[in-house]
Amino acid sequence: MSPLLCRRLGDSHLTRGVQRLLCTVPLVRILVDGYSMLHSCPGIAPGKARHSHHAREELIKLLTDYHDALGTPVTVVFDGAGAPPGTPKLASTAAVEVLFSQAGQTADQLIERAAYRLGAYGEVMVVTDDFAERDTIISVGGVINSCQSFLSQILDVTSEMKRQLQRHNRQEKSRYNQ
Repeated sequence: MSPLLCRRLGDSHLTRGVQRLLCTVPLVRILVDGYSMLHSCPGIAPGKARHSHHAREELIKLLTDYHDALGTPVTVVFDGAGAPPGTPKLASTAAVEVLFSQAGQTADQLIERAAYRLGAYGEVMVVTDDFAERDTIISVGGVINSCQSFLSQILDVTSEMKRQLQRHNRQEKSRYNQ
Protein backbone atom coordinates (compact mmCIF):
# COMPACT_ATOMS: atom_id res chain seq x y z
CA MET A 1 0.00 0.00 0.00
CA SER A 2 1.40 3.37 -0.92
CA PRO A 3 2.48 5.86 1.76
CA LEU A 4 -0.07 8.32 0.33
CA LEU A 5 -2.88 5.84 0.82
CA CYS A 6 -1.58 5.09 4.33
CA ARG A 7 -1.74 8.81 5.12
CA ARG A 8 -5.31 8.93 3.82
CA LEU A 9 -6.21 5.95 5.98
CA GLY A 10 -4.99 7.91 8.98
CA ASP A 11 -8.03 10.16 8.55
CA SER A 12 -10.48 7.32 8.03
CA HIS A 13 -12.69 5.36 10.39
CA LEU A 14 -10.21 2.45 10.69
CA THR A 15 -8.61 1.87 14.04
CA ARG A 16 -4.86 2.15 14.47
CA GLY A 17 -4.44 -1.63 14.65
CA VAL A 18 -6.06 -2.21 11.28
CA GLN A 19 -4.22 0.78 9.78
CA ARG A 20 -0.92 -0.66 11.01
CA LEU A 21 -1.71 -4.03 9.38
CA LEU A 22 -2.71 -2.35 6.13
CA CYS A 23 0.29 -0.08 5.90
CA THR A 24 3.10 -2.40 6.93
CA VAL A 25 3.47 -4.25 3.62
CA PRO A 26 2.07 -3.15 0.26
CA LEU A 27 0.80 -6.53 -0.88
CA VAL A 28 -0.29 -7.24 -4.43
CA ARG A 29 -1.66 -10.67 -3.52
CA ILE A 30 -1.61 -13.28 -0.78
CA LEU A 31 -0.94 -16.83 -1.96
CA VAL A 32 -1.99 -19.54 0.49
CA ASP A 33 -0.84 -23.17 0.38
CA GLY A 34 -4.26 -24.60 1.19
CA TYR A 35 -3.36 -27.99 2.63
CA SER A 36 -0.38 -26.60 4.53
CA MET A 37 -2.77 -24.15 6.17
CA LEU A 38 -5.32 -26.87 6.97
CA HIS A 39 -2.68 -29.20 8.45
CA SER A 40 -1.06 -26.47 10.55
CA CYS A 41 -4.28 -25.01 11.93
CA PRO A 42 -6.61 -27.84 13.01
CA GLY A 43 -8.97 -25.31 14.58
CA ILE A 44 -10.11 -24.20 11.13
CA ALA A 45 -12.49 -27.16 10.71
CA PRO A 46 -12.60 -29.11 13.95
CA GLY A 47 -13.83 -32.66 13.58
CA LYS A 48 -13.43 -32.66 9.79
CA ALA A 49 -10.75 -34.46 7.79
CA ARG A 50 -7.98 -32.12 6.65
CA HIS A 51 -8.51 -32.97 2.96
CA SER A 52 -12.30 -32.83 3.14
CA HIS A 53 -14.52 -30.55 1.15
CA HIS A 54 -15.84 -29.13 4.45
CA ALA A 55 -12.34 -28.16 5.65
CA ARG A 56 -11.58 -26.44 2.34
CA GLU A 57 -14.88 -24.56 2.49
CA GLU A 58 -14.16 -23.37 6.03
CA LEU A 59 -10.70 -22.14 5.01
CA ILE A 60 -12.15 -20.28 2.05
CA LYS A 61 -14.76 -18.67 4.31
CA LEU A 62 -11.98 -17.43 6.64
CA LEU A 63 -9.98 -16.09 3.69
CA THR A 64 -13.08 -14.36 2.31
CA ASP A 65 -13.66 -12.64 5.66
CA TYR A 66 -10.01 -11.53 5.65
CA HIS A 67 -10.36 -10.17 2.12
CA ASP A 68 -13.54 -8.34 3.12
CA ALA A 69 -11.70 -6.64 5.98
CA LEU A 70 -8.55 -5.62 4.10
CA GLY A 71 -9.28 -5.88 0.39
CA THR A 72 -6.03 -7.65 -0.51
CA PRO A 73 -6.63 -10.28 -3.20
CA VAL A 74 -6.16 -13.85 -1.96
CA THR A 75 -5.41 -17.00 -3.93
CA VAL A 76 -5.58 -20.38 -2.19
CA VAL A 77 -3.91 -23.29 -3.97
CA PHE A 78 -4.65 -26.95 -3.24
CA ASP A 79 -2.90 -30.05 -4.55
CA GLY A 80 -5.66 -31.40 -6.77
CA ALA A 81 -4.00 -33.99 -8.95
CA GLY A 82 -4.21 -36.71 -6.30
CA ALA A 83 -7.77 -35.97 -5.23
CA PRO A 84 -10.24 -38.84 -5.58
CA PRO A 85 -12.54 -38.69 -8.63
CA GLY A 86 -15.68 -36.71 -7.96
CA THR A 87 -14.03 -34.41 -5.39
CA PRO A 88 -15.98 -31.16 -5.72
CA LYS A 89 -13.95 -28.22 -6.94
CA LEU A 90 -14.72 -25.00 -5.13
CA ALA A 91 -15.52 -22.01 -7.29
CA SER A 92 -13.42 -18.88 -7.17
CA THR A 93 -15.11 -15.67 -6.10
CA ALA A 94 -14.19 -12.02 -6.43
CA ALA A 95 -12.69 -12.22 -2.93
CA VAL A 96 -10.78 -15.50 -3.08
CA GLU A 97 -9.39 -17.27 -6.11
CA VAL A 98 -9.35 -21.07 -5.62
CA LEU A 99 -6.90 -23.14 -7.67
CA PHE A 100 -6.20 -26.87 -7.78
CA SER A 101 -3.00 -28.23 -9.30
CA GLN A 102 -3.30 -30.53 -12.29
CA ALA A 103 -1.67 -33.90 -12.87
CA GLY A 104 2.10 -33.54 -13.03
CA GLN A 105 2.30 -30.39 -10.93
CA THR A 106 2.02 -29.46 -7.28
CA ALA A 107 0.46 -26.58 -5.44
CA ASP A 108 4.00 -25.50 -4.53
CA GLN A 109 4.91 -25.16 -8.20
CA LEU A 110 1.82 -23.04 -8.91
CA ILE A 111 2.57 -20.81 -5.92
CA GLU A 112 6.23 -20.37 -6.89
CA ARG A 113 5.34 -19.43 -10.46
CA ALA A 114 2.64 -16.99 -9.34
CA ALA A 115 4.92 -15.38 -6.75
CA TYR A 116 7.64 -14.92 -9.36
CA ARG A 117 5.28 -13.42 -11.96
CA LEU A 118 3.38 -11.17 -9.55
CA GLY A 119 6.61 -9.91 -7.97
CA ALA A 120 6.98 -7.44 -10.83
CA TYR A 121 3.83 -5.64 -9.60
CA GLY A 122 4.68 -5.41 -5.90
CA GLU A 123 5.09 -7.61 -2.86
CA VAL A 124 3.52 -11.04 -2.74
CA MET A 125 3.01 -12.84 0.55
CA VAL A 126 3.02 -16.63 0.59
CA VAL A 127 1.48 -18.49 3.52
CA THR A 128 3.03 -21.92 4.03
CA ASP A 129 4.86 -24.02 6.59
CA ASP A 130 6.85 -25.90 3.94
CA PHE A 131 10.48 -24.86 4.54
CA ALA A 132 11.67 -25.70 1.01
CA GLU A 133 8.80 -23.61 -0.37
CA ARG A 134 9.71 -20.74 1.94
CA ASP A 135 13.31 -20.71 0.71
CA THR A 136 12.18 -20.64 -2.93
CA ILE A 137 9.72 -17.81 -2.33
CA ILE A 138 12.31 -15.73 -0.51
CA SER A 139 14.74 -16.30 -3.41
CA VAL A 140 12.23 -14.79 -5.87
CA GLY A 141 11.60 -11.80 -3.61
CA GLY A 142 8.38 -12.87 -1.93
CA VAL A 143 7.35 -12.37 1.70
CA ILE A 144 6.69 -15.43 3.85
CA ASN A 145 4.19 -15.93 6.65
CA SER A 146 3.67 -19.09 8.67
CA CYS A 147 0.22 -20.65 8.69
CA GLN A 148 -0.31 -20.15 12.43
CA SER A 149 0.82 -16.52 12.27
CA PHE A 150 -1.47 -15.85 9.32
CA LEU A 151 -4.42 -17.48 11.09
CA SER A 152 -3.77 -15.18 14.07
CA GLN A 153 -3.68 -12.21 11.72
CA ILE A 154 -6.97 -13.29 10.12
CA LEU A 155 -8.64 -13.61 13.52
CA ASP A 156 -7.29 -10.23 14.68
CA VAL A 157 -8.39 -8.40 11.54
CA THR A 158 -11.84 -9.99 11.35
CA SER A 159 -12.57 -9.44 15.05
CA GLU A 160 -11.50 -5.80 14.68
CA MET A 161 -13.82 -5.44 11.70
CA LYS A 162 -16.70 -6.93 13.72
CA ARG A 163 -16.00 -4.49 16.59
CA GLN A 164 -16.01 -1.57 14.18
CA LEU A 165 -19.28 -2.70 12.63
CA GLN A 166 -20.91 -3.10 16.04
CA ARG A 167 -19.72 0.37 17.07
CA HIS A 168 -20.96 1.84 13.81
CA ASN A 169 -24.34 0.13 14.17
CA ARG A 170 -24.73 1.42 17.75
CA GLN A 171 -23.92 4.95 16.60
CA GLU A 172 -26.37 4.74 13.71
CA LYS A 173 -29.07 3.32 15.95
CA SER A 174 -28.49 6.14 18.41
CA ARG A 175 -28.69 8.73 15.62
CA TYR A 176 -31.85 7.12 14.26
CA ASN A 177 -33.55 7.13 17.69
CA GLN A 178 -32.89 10.85 18.22
